[in-house]
Formats: sequence, structure tokens, C-alpha cells
Amino acid sequence: MRRRIIIVTAVHAPSAPFLPDAYASLRAQELPEGWEWHWIVQEDGTTDQVAPYVPDDDRVTFRQGRSGGPGVARTMALAHADGAYVKVLDADDRLTPGALARDLAALEGNPDIGWATSRVLDLLPDGSTVGFPGDPEHGPVERRTVLDHWAAHDYRAPVHPATLFVRRDLLVALGGWMALPASEDTGLLLALDAVARGWFSSEVGLLYRKWEGQATGQSAHVDTGERGARMAVAEARARALAATGWRFPADEA
Repeated sequence: MRRRIIIVTAVHAPSAPFLPDAYASLRAQELPEGWEWHWIVQEDGTTDQVAPYVPDDDRVTFRQGRSGGPGVARTMALAHADGAYVKVLDADDRLTPGALARDLAALEGNPDIGWATSRVLDLLPDGSTVGFPGDPEHGPVERRTVLDHWAAHDYRAPVHPATLFVRRDLLVALGGWMALPASEDTGLLLALDAVARGWFSSEVGLLYRKWEGQATGQSAHVDTGERGARMAVAEARARALAATGWRFPADEA
């Protein structure tokens, strides 16, 4: 496996104008000698409205496919993920300086850690940022910590799935992102938490853009019936995985 971090971004036409900001945040990243990043921008659809915003850079690959939601787009992008690690970066978000290096150090330095997340700040339309109380302690996140907190706090995870950095082989073993209309990233996070220890960085790793067109701001996202169904499936998957007894690394099973 190449010493490469694959950045996976699902994008649709409304969020495409934010791609240059995401790219700028990637270009500002500094990695240890011998490591590189490659950005896979996967359009959720086959329009002509995204490509104009994709940077002309050998480190960037643009793909398109049938529309199926961000989880489908990200999972399809895994076909081209030839690195040891995968990092999520939504099209409308921005990495903070040092985010990739911190994620990489956490997993390279801890072979028994399968995934990492970091602190998030909301990026508001006026350019200001807002943080959140209640972040976990800096360091390892023990298995079932995310699921237990999520189940006890109205389906709100203690760490943000939009900051996920994960071992590619573990991600593929779990089937990628869930086939849900939303919360597909939370479902993956819960599955990872069920079988592998994680890591939380208390340093801000992501600016999470708030804007009118984002998917999580639409009325369908908070529809009571659909939300309940999404959460039920995500929880059932995580608990079933935990019950199998399989653990990462495999010698812990």
C-alpha cells in the first residue's frame, strides 16, 4: 500500500462552488517526508456543473456516477483509493492547518487505533466560527464509547463523522458508508466504534460550513419518521457488529 492519504469528497452541483476553498485547505497541509495526499472528487451525478470547479492538479482525480447520495459517491470513490488511509472532506468544508499530519501521527503511532476524528468549529456565513462544549478528552476513544453516548444523547455522537480519518482496509472491511439517504457517515462511525478503538484530537481539524443549501439543513433531514428509521438501522448494525466479537486489529478478536 502506498504511503498516501486518499481524500474522499462527495459533491453535487449546489456545493461545487466551495471546492476551491476545500482545495486551498488541502494545499496548505504539510505531511512527513515520504507521504503524499491524493484527492478524489466524486460527483453524485453526471452533470456539467461540477467539473469547472475541480482544480487542475495531478493530485486531484474527478469522477462521476449515478446519483445515490453522498454515501454512495464516497463508497464508489474507494475504487480509486490506493493509499493506506482515507480522509473525509465534504465539498463545503475546510481542513485546518496540520489536520492531516495530526491524524496520520495518531494512527501511525498507535497500530491498535483504527480511526481518528478531531474537534470541529462551525463556519458561519459571516466568516465567524462557533465551537461546541462536551468534546471528549484528547487521545484514545475506547470501543463502544461513541455508540453509548450517541444512544443516550438523542442520537448525537460525541465526535464528528465529517472529520473521519480511517485505515482503508478497515473501511473496506465494513463496506464503506451506509446505504442511507442521510446519516450514512454517522452509521459508518458507529460501525467503526463497534470494532476498533479510535482517536480524538482536541485541536480543531475542520471548519464545518453552515449555508442554506447544505443537505443537513433541509427539512427532510429532520423528518421524524425517516430520522427514526435511519437511527434504528445504524444502531442495529453497530450492535450486531459488536456482538460478533470481531475486533481490529484481528489478533484482538
